[in-house]
Amino acid sequence: MAKFYAELTPALCEFIRRQQMFFTATAGPSGRINLSPKGLDSFRILNASRVAYLDLTGSGNETAAHLKRDGRITFMFCSFDDAPLILRLYGQGRAIQPRHEEWASLHANFPRLAGARQIIVADIESVQTSCGYGVPLFDFRAQRDTLLQWAEKKGPSGLEAYWDDKNQRSVDGLPTGLLHD
Repeated sequence: MAKFYAELTPALCEFIRRQQMFFTATAGPSGRINLSPKGLDSFRILNASRVAYLDLTGSGNETAAHLKRDGRITFMFCSFDDAPLILRLYGQGRAIQPRHEEWASLHANFPRLAGARQIIVADIESVQTSCGYGVPLFDFRAQRDTLLQWAEKKGPSGLEAYWDDKNQRSVDGLPTGLLHD
């Protein structure tokens, strides 16, 4: 049975810290809904009602475009290897880029990962748990480093060129607000 919380509890924070992946979901007022899997060491709990993740360069930038448009974001964590549980965090988010004054203090929470383009920060409005009885059991082997290798090979100027070419608009044509120096 689903249970709602106003904020993250210590037990739910510990559950999040044990997960190897999470999902983000965002949507604009119309168009496609974006659902993205995330991995690596990229998610942080800032406090019981604020979280952030280090957003790495990808083929699109849907999350930033949707957040710029209306701010809604959902995070989902699933237990694949122990007691079944699904955890959803519902909130309002925004993208913080390296040129923003908050970047340095937020970025200090994360490891240095090649291809970091922004930090998504979300203020949590509601937390929901549900059973997860239908989620399969999986054994974690390792994080993929393919994206990091790709970003390292591109280098800073190559990444900026990629952002200009591929990350300025969502697939539905919404501006992402991604800027660089």
